[in-house]
Amino acid sequence: MIIRRLESSLQLITQPDHAALAARIIRLWLPERFPESSRKAAILHAAAEHDNGWAEIDETLVIDATTGQLLDFMEISDDLKRETSLRGLERLASDPYAAALVAQHRLHVYRRYAKHLEWSTFFAEVTTARDAYLRATGSVALDELLRDYSFVRAGDLAARVPEGKKDDELVSLSRAFNRMTNQIQSQQRELIDANRQLDRNPQRNNNGKRSGNGERRREQR
Repeated sequence: MIIRRLESSLQLITQPDHAALAARIIRLWLPERFPESSRKAAILHAAAEHDNGWAEIDETLVIDATTGQLLDFMEISDDLKRETSLRGLERLASDPYAAALVAQHRLHVYRRYAKHLEWSTFFAEVTTARDAYLRATGSVALDELLRDYSFVRAGDLAARVPEGKKDDELVSLSRAFNRMTNQIQSQQRELIDANRQLDRNPQRNNNGKRSGNGERRREQR
């Protein structure tokens, strides 16, 4: 659940609704921003369904037992984050390329946990699933998937643009879109480099001890 804490109320947005909005935004992009491709339908499917694993959590809501406060997607437990991720991948199994894109999304948004021992099994499972779904497509290379994932990620971010005044909503969204699409090439390089880094670095060092720095709070999904 995405929670906007307003002055006197809470605005609740389910993750599936957020994902559906991301796909609607991508569909409106001009061809020069989102070129025609044989994989375009799968990219849109991935954008529309990238958060479908959250549906059950959003229906029941998650309450902090101590404070009684409603928890959003950033505040729930790591176990629930992993659970929703794996459930979402299973639901996309009939569309292997969309599933591979969503697996890459999970690897990207949770990358800050890549060196955390308790996340090692998750990263191994999701990486294996991504590669298996990619092989099932028959002909798509990993670098191509990473380029296509940039569209999914840009749509995901565009769907989270804060609302402004009525008169400037479209302007704000347009500016956010332009910033993100202008960064697609650099995002592609970042994704490729990060993927290669994950392949090179083991989860533990030679002494069996966990390596890496402490957790830093970044975007959480």
